[in-house]
Amino acid sequence: MLAKQPDNEKITINLGHVDLGRIDLLVQEGFYGNRSDFIRTAIRNQLTAEADAVSRSIERHTLEMGLRDVTRSELEAAVARGETLHIKVVGLARIAPDIDPDLARAAIASLTVLGALQAPPAIRAALKDRIT
Repeated sequence: MLAKQPDNEKITINLGHVDLGRIDLLVQEGFYGNRSDFIRTAIRNQLTAEADAVSRSIERHTLEMGLRDVTRSELEAAVARGETLHIKVVGLARIAPDIDPDLARAAIASLTVLGALQAPPAIRAALKDRIT
């Protein structure tokens, strides 16, 4: 079974001393609780400003947005139809722990995840040449 994953991903950024000082000033003045609050707010604001571009890109690339659970029954149905899946996700893709590597290779032609992928190590290894 997959271990419980955090709802957030940790990232590291490099900032210049002046920008960091300006952020610290806003925190000190009480506009934000801490540096992370400021950075999260800034990122959300920028994503809101670019929402139309993101939406157009998602449509153009036929990406699914949000949480995408890949199930054993879905993969078995694809194999039964003689099809392979091209899974494209913006957000979180989770591959069920009951899927064996052979079924994953037979059913998944490509897996593109912009965000995070949760999959058992054996599935990751089986699909390593198909994950982008």
